[in-house]
Order: sequence, then C-alpha cells, then structure tokens
Amino acid sequence: MAAIDVQQSLENLKLERDAIVLYDALAGIEKDDRRATAFRTIAGNERRHAEVWASKLRELGATVPPVGGARLRVRTIIVLARVFGTRSVSDLVQALEGDEEDAYTGQTSPEVEAIAADEREHAEIWRRLEGNSDAIGRPDGAEPSGNDKPGSGTPSAAALREVRAPRGKGEVGRNERFHRTAQSGTLRAVIFGVSDGLVSNTSLVMGITGASPDPHFILLAGIAGLLAGSFSMAAGEYISMQSQRELYERQIALERAEMEVMPDEEQAELAAIYRAKGFTEDEAAPVAARLFRDREAALDTLIREELGLDPDQLGSPWGAAFGSLVSFAVGAAVPVLPYLVTAGAAAFVSSIALSLVAMFVVGIGISLLTGRSALFSGARQVGIGALAATVTFFVGRLIGVATA
Repeated sequence: MAAIDVQQSLENLKLERDAIVLYDALAGIEKDDRRATAFRTIAGNERRHAEVWASKLRELGATVPPVGGARLRVRTIIVLARVFGTRSVSDLVQALEGDEEDAYTGQTSPEVEAIAADEREHAEIWRRLEGNSDAIGRPDGAEPSGNDKPGSGTPSAAALREVRAPRGKGEVGRNERFHRTAQSGTLRAVIFGVSDGLVSNTSLVMGITGASPDPHFILLAGIAGLLAGSFSMAAGEYISMQSQRELYERQIALERAEMEVMPDEEQAELAAIYRAKGFTEDEAAPVAARLFRDREAALDTLIREELGLDPDQLGSPWGAAFGSLVSFAVGAAVPVLPYLVTAGAAAFVSSIALSLVAMFVVGIGISLLTGRSALFSGARQVGIGALAATVTFFVGRLIGVATA
C-alpha cells in the first residue's frame, strides 16, 4: 500500500475536480428532478473530496493549484449528454466512476477510507437510478438526517449495511457494471466496428488508388468494400455469437442435469472450489450446503465458479450482427464520401484528410473505454490506420505498374 504524497494528492484532487464538473453538468442537463437531485448529491460529495485533497496538500506544504479545465474524456461525456441525454452516457459515467475507484486502490490513508465509503454510496445511487427507484441516494428509502445528509461525508448506516450485505445476483451485477461496462457495453462494439470499417476501407481505397487513378473504379471498389465488409462482419459476428451461446447453453444444461441427478456430488464440488480459494473444510462445507438450499442460486454459483461463465452476459447474436453491420458501414463510408462529390487529386486528398480526422475521433472514442489519454489513443489510431493505408497504396502502385 502506498502512502499519500504530494504528487498523489494532486492526481486525486484532479480526479475529484473532474467529477465535480461532470456531475454539475449532468444535474444541469437532466430534466427529471429525481435524477438531477441524485447528480447534485454526488457533486456535493465530490466537492468535499476535493477539499480533502486540497487540505492534504496544504498539510504537506504544497500549493493548491487553481481549478482548471476538465479532461477531454469528461468534456466529451458532457457533450454526448447534452445531445443525447444523461441516460445515454450512463455506462460511460459509471466506467469513469470505476476508474476513480481503481485509482484509489492501493492508497492508504484515513482520507481514502472516508472517500471509499462515499463511493459505495455513489454505487448505490447509480443502482437506484438504473432501477428507477424513487429512493435516490437513500438505499433504505428514508429521508436524510444528521450526518446522513448528502455531502456530510458519512453515508447512512443503512447504506453501508446494504452495501456490505449479500445481494442477489441481479443486484450484484448492477453494481459491478462499473467494471464490466467497457468489456460488454454496446458502445464498445460500435466504436470498434467503426474503427474496423474505417481502417479497412481506407486501406482498400488507397490500394485501388495506387493501382488505378480512375475515380469511377475507386468509387465502385470503395462501395463494394463497404457492402462486402459490412455483411461479412455481420455474418461472422452472428455465427460467432450464436455458436458461443449454444455452447454455453449446452454447458449450463449439462450442469443443471448433473445437479438433478447427483446433487451431493455437485455440492461436494462446490465445497472443493471454496477450499481451493482458501476456505477451510469447516468453512467451505456449510457455505456449499447453504447455497444448495436454493437450487437456482447453487446452479448460478457453479456456472460461474466451475465453468467460468456469466449466464447474464451471453449476448444477443442478432444485436451483435446488426451493430457490427451498421458501425462497420459508417466507418467504411468515410473514405468513399469524397469520391461521390469530386474526383482526381481533390478526391484523393479529401479522402485521406477525412479518414485521418475520423481515425483520430475514433481513437478519442476508444479512450472513453480504456481511460488512456485521448491524445495518445487518437494518435495511435491515426498511426495504425495511416500505416495500413500507406502499405496498401504502394502495394497497389506496384500491382498497377506490373499490370500495365
């Protein structure tokens, strides 16, 4: 565990100031009073956190920096929220919360412990928002009082009890979206689908341009690449997802059948899993026995622990196929668009410029998922796409010369 120093305090202060900007903006954008109140509650907590780190810097003899602009990632989320509404950025905001939680992991101080309690309260607020509950920020549904008021720094005893108490798998799943959203969210599929279409069709258009300057031929090839790539991606995604789903469903069905035929052996297997995780025999056996009082809970646990599957995350083959088709087509259309309105050198230069700009934007989108610097992600995407397009252009040039 690392002690808190000046540099770490500065980084923590920046995190909290960014969160203040984000939640203040969300509260101002949101038309639903219930959700706006929730965002203001979280913003109040983040203000207190920021003051904690400002005080820590003063204790360490450092200068507290003036409030600056938020990170590009935060500003992008705010723009998306203004255009599409706060519900559309729910996954992105929760992923950002997860990054903040991860940033505090490994730090040790009374300040971090107090902030961690507030972060658990934020998780509860988001869980209630997603569930459309009227009790926003109050897991017990009661009105705040005393030290339980938002912004007081101490979550209610009921809130902490509910955070620590065992929950059903659905409730746990909702809280764990902080960590799962980047891996299974729709936004991830869309961004990477656009990236694939953009890079592959830009490379194709550049390769054809290198082989032949005929704008009609280039346009035809670009449209063919868009259609072929889109339908190929959709078909591949559907077959892959459907095959995977069928495999998982068969494994789950076999596990269910084993529980029906030999429940004692399956209970012993579950106890053995817990022993392998460090439980003693006297601890593992009662836990397994308690779970097997509810066969569905026991089956869910065995699926996750023995098979390593998440039955709630099997995915939709049709949804994946449609998402891949549309997102790939959007990306693949970018390098073709200039050839619809012009030709020659103007179309060639415009196609390159438009594609590079689009690649940088896609890189920024990827940074929303990965948490990396937007500049780094954008530059990396441009570099990879430019390299692929350059190679195919010169390969096309060699083929064109050889054919001529």
